[in-house]
Amino acid sequence: MHTKPLIGLNADFRSKDGRSPAFSYVTAGYYDAIVAAKGIPVITPPLENEDDLNSVLDRLDGFVLVGGPDHDPRLDGFMRHPSVRAMASRRELFDRMLARLIGERHMPVYGIGGGMQLLNLSQGGNLFLHLPEDMPEALPHKDPQDQGHRHGLSIELDSLMGRVYGDGEIRVNSMHHMGVDEVAPGFAVTARCPDGVVEAIESQIEGWFALGTQFHPEAASASALDQRIFEEFIAVVEGATPAARLAA
Repeated sequence: MHTKPLIGLNADFRSKDGRSPAFSYVTAGYYDAIVAAKGIPVITPPLENEDDLNSVLDRLDGFVLVGGPDHDPRLDGFMRHPSVRAMASRRELFDRMLARLIGERHMPVYGIGGGMQLLNLSQGGNLFLHLPEDMPEALPHKDPQDQGHRHGLSIELDSLMGRVYGDGEIRVNSMHHMGVDEVAPGFAVTARCPDGVVEAIESQIEGWFALGTQFHPEAASASALDQRIFEEFIAVVEGATPAARLAA
């Protein structure tokens, strides 16, 4: 019997506020996209014990790092820009531990939005803290009045992005103010906005499938073609599971 791969999802976290208790949540688009691609999503709360997290990762076949609020640049040695809206510290510490362990394991991983930024940070890259200032000639990458804001995409054809989109005209959603600056060692840029902002990175490290997109293929503003990224990810994960290796 074919067993669908188990795909982890990290959860956002909101601290207790007044009468509201602390809680975790995941935007439905992430797990719906995994289900549509024939995977089984497993939501992972912000655990604090590394051994516990390793026990969870032992049971998973791949991981999707979701987007959300900003990562605190002070943890990477940079000053905090006024535009930064940092995530709760409990999620921040968990996400960084999670990304480190995924990297150490070379577990298949797909980072989306802030998840791509986290993937890049965890492997030694860094970020622009506010694109309107760091790249003033760049196109607008966030429009608070338009959740469906989109821009063009230029891709490297010899890549997963190339397999998904081919060489036609491509437009993707855009909802961020930070972005990848220096790309982590062992990773290559495989898609950019025409203004030069990094929109996708892929691992060049032998034996490790790791992909990141700055745009959000799980969002309501995504196109039907964007779902193929999840399908490609699940296909790679299925080939990397212990059952698949035994069958080979």
